[in-house]
Amino acid sequence: QVQLVESGGGLVQAGGSLRLSCAASGSIVSIHAMGWYRQAPGKQRELVGVITSGGNTNYADSVKGRFTVSRDNAKNTVYLQMNNLKPEDTAVYYCNAWVLTRKSLRANDYWGQGTQVTVSS
Repeated sequence: QVQLVESGGGLVQAGGSLRLSCAASGSIVSIHAMGWYRQAPGKQRELVGVITSGGNTNYADSVKGRFTVSRDNAKNTVYLQMNNLKPEDTAVYYCNAWVLTRKSLRANDYWGQGTQVTVSS
C-alpha cells in the first residue's frame, strides 16, 4: 500500500558527495519517521540516519558530521546528503519509513528497493 523509491546512488571518489532521495507514495495518512539504512557485502544492515515528523534526527556515529538527513513533509520525501565520502561508506542504501495508512490503526514499517553507493579510493 506504500511504496518507497530511492534515487541518487552512484559511484563517487573518496572525499566526494552524493545526495540520495526517497519518495513515499500510496495510501498515506502520515509518516511518523523516515530514514536510511545501509548494508555492505557480508555485513548486517545498519542505521545511517533517521528523522521524525517533528524534525528529530539520529545518526550512526560513523557518519555524524558528514551525513545529513532532511525531510520534505509536503512531498513525503526524505534526503540523505553525504559529504566527505569514504570507501567504507560503500553499501546499498535503503530508505525506511514508518507510515500510517488509511486502513491501519497503527503505523507500519516500509522499505525501499535500495540504491547502490560506491566510493572509490
